[in-house]
Amino acid sequence: MNRRSLLTGAAALGMAGTTGLARPALSQGANRTLRFVPQANLANPDPVWTTTVVAANHAAMVWDQLWTFDEALTPRLQMLAGAETSADGLTWKLTLRDGLLWHDGEKVLARDCVASLLRWMKRDGMGQRITSQMNEMVATSDNVFEIRLKKPFPLIPMAFANNCHMMPERMAKTDAFQQITEYVGSGPFRFVRDEWVSGSRAVYAKFDKYLPRNEPPNNMAGGKVVNIDRVEWLVTGDAASAAAAVQTGEIDWLEQPLADLLPVLARAPGVTVETTDLFGNAGLIRFNHLQAPFNNIKLRQAVLAMVDQKDFLAAIIGVNSPLAQPGIGVFTPGTVFASDAGMEKITGKRDLAAARKLVAESGYKGEKVVIMAPTDFAVINAMAQVTAQVCRDIGLNVEYVSTDWGALVQRRASREGTDKGGWSIFCTYGDGFTFSNPATYTALWGMGEKAWFGWYNSPRMEALRDAWYEAPDLATQQRLCREMQVLALDEVPFVPLGIWRQPIARRNNVTGILKATRPLFWNVRKG
Repeated sequence: MNRRSLLTGAAALGMAGTTGLARPALSQGANRTLRFVPQANLANPDPVWTTTVVAANHAAMVWDQLWTFDEALTPRLQMLAGAETSADGLTWKLTLRDGLLWHDGEKVLARDCVASLLRWMKRDGMGQRITSQMNEMVATSDNVFEIRLKKPFPLIPMAFANNCHMMPERMAKTDAFQQITEYVGSGPFRFVRDEWVSGSRAVYAKFDKYLPRNEPPNNMAGGKVVNIDRVEWLVTGDAASAAAAVQTGEIDWLEQPLADLLPVLARAPGVTVETTDLFGNAGLIRFNHLQAPFNNIKLRQAVLAMVDQKDFLAAIIGVNSPLAQPGIGVFTPGTVFASDAGMEKITGKRDLAAARKLVAESGYKGEKVVIMAPTDFAVINAMAQVTAQVCRDIGLNVEYVSTDWGALVQRRASREGTDKGGWSIFCTYGDGFTFSNPATYTALWGMGEKAWFGWYNSPRMEALRDAWYEAPDLATQQRLCREMQVLALDEVPFVPLGIWRQPIARRNNVTGILKATRPLFWNVRKG
């Protein structure tokens, strides 16, 4: 695929005044306002309701967490002053730090955390597992609450460090399957809702009463010291315009410049191109398992048989890029659960005849395959274009639906058939940590209609995941993960598309950007 076909307005490079982005609000103070182009539009700001990466990035600014992960993926205390576990492992006593305040000035209370956890547990896989093993969770004072279990769950710190955000009790009482309607947190930034225009911009202001930990920052953990007054997320679907804006200084930080534009940006005066993500990004093709035609395992196997990860990585980050790593299975390479089990289905020769034979054996009769593609999300749009070509090559009747990312996120929740506004395939990606273990890997969960979008149903996979949670040692967990990978490459809940490291582009006067699993705005200076 020629990635240059993905670019529009390339002539805009270096042309000031043609970006279509908001002009700098000089009255806000040029050196105290950071202008950032995010990977996608913030259409849904509730991190419980949606699993989008951009919503998680937003949540990290606004809402704080009980534990957070350091660079070694070790959970560290964040909102907590301490955590005590009873000798039998059945009671966790959690004590909040003094001085924590909500953005509306109210004190953060233990009952706020209890309500937040109960809401989160209804949507999160690890949270649901904790619920099944929990007798009760109660606030015993303003600063202390206890989790009382039926059986030990030693992974509570890991679970709560994984995108589990604390909200005021009144917000946390919102039904977990409904979106919240206010965005008050206790994190280092306030969400300026009055200035939020979905599809255009989101604005964050420093929360002056935030109390950072007295520790160096380390990925999501440690002291979150804010050195700027305001962060503006400015949304554009035009990659060339965004690159031009970085060169002219209208934009300070571009999260995901397209690979074709990286050489131009690297040569531009006043611009630095660098890689700050710790584990890279892992892409995947997700099928709708509830509806025809991908409720048929042979059709999913046919797509897997023709996917060449190198083609997808070339579309995402460039041909033969040193930032790309093909030949990747289910779990993130370099982590303890990665293995070579069943990898011939990924690394073996792509066989069009064998793929078409699987299509024939599936009984496919030309049913429409609806592939959703977000035109305002270049990386995922590139994946979708290559996916569509793979499907056409094996003889599928493709309907390619170009839409915006917000509309895609809404539509992927539909369980209707394609004739009633449903879908067949969408592409997405996650950070390497998310795909590093069975607890956080939502695409791997086989809980049917209770599973992540696509609704993969596999009692065998769930039995393996249950055994992983109960495993007595790492070696047993690793064996189980090998079995999970073999099963996933047979049942094909999704197709892995490889790993890539996404560089950022920033102005040279922006410093202090942390190496992390997502873009973080504390520790950053602009001068």
